[in-house]
Amino acid sequence: MRITTRGRYALRAMLQLAKHAPSPVLSVKQISEETQISYEFLEQLLVKLKRANLVASVRGPGGGYMLSHSAAEISVKDIFDAVGEVIDLTNCHSCKVSELVCASQNGCESHLVWKGATEHLIEFFTNLSLQDVLEGKTPIGI
Repeated sequence: MRITTRGRYALRAMLQLAKHAPSPVLSVKQISEETQISYEFLEQLLVKLKRANLVASVRGPGGGYMLSHSAAEISVKDIFDAVGEVIDLTNCHSCKVSELVCASQNGCESHLVWKGATEHLIEFFTNLSLQDVLEGKTPIGI
């Protein structure tokens, strides 16, 4: 598993919005400049985040984006889900996290190891809110 640039940048943009919340709306240009994310790529991410109801947009002069919920209510997993990140440490295309055994005919002795680690990662990202990240807290004492 590797969190792609899409996931890392979506998290960075959401943290920027959370830092400014509940203040006025931030323009795409302002978010882009403060996060060093290209304007075009950021626009694509914000559309996905809006579709997932994590951000709201405001049109017109002074328009832009803001969080749809408080930073404490938005998890890192919510953000990853919104932009299509998949948290899965299983290393083969036939494995599915929800299944107990490998789908391949020969099986895979290590499947339960990767499945268990994936479940821990999913729990970690589910319990880690934007507010936690801003405050430097983690749900598991790391």
